[in-house]
Amino acid sequence: MTPRQIQLVQSSFAKVAPISEQAAALFYTRLFELAPQVQPLFRGDMAGQGRKLMTMLGTVVNGLTQLEVIVPAAQKLAQRHVAYGARPEHYPVVGTALLDTLSQGLGKDFTPEVREAWTTAYGMLSGVMVEAHRTAEPS
Repeated sequence: MTPRQIQLVQSSFAKVAPISEQAAALFYTRLFELAPQVQPLFRGDMAGQGRKLMTMLGTVVNGLTQLEVIVPAAQKLAQRHVAYGARPEHYPVVGTALLDTLSQGLGKDFTPEVREAWTTAYGMLSGVMVEAHRTAEPS
């Protein structure tokens, strides 16, 4: 990622953070519309799940300048998701739900340049996570 893309992701996330509860609800609503088959993977308190999602996103966004810290954390997160029933093919639909959520949450501030920055960030991290996921799957 370029420094400009990192700045765009961080500044746009700062605009979403104050509405994190609504953003998380939008995300899960969109995810379940796109992939209803993943809904059973989410048990329990969805508000709590949403808080975890937004905390994790905040950590990743703020750590984009420190990939040596973020990459191992993303790998561990992916390995934990294996036990939850997540599959490598779920990552693209999560990315779509994320971009749709950001588009809705940011409105006119979700410019093509911001979309490209988020697409690059998610592509990079989801690639790391898919690889870690595949190595963690039982044979």
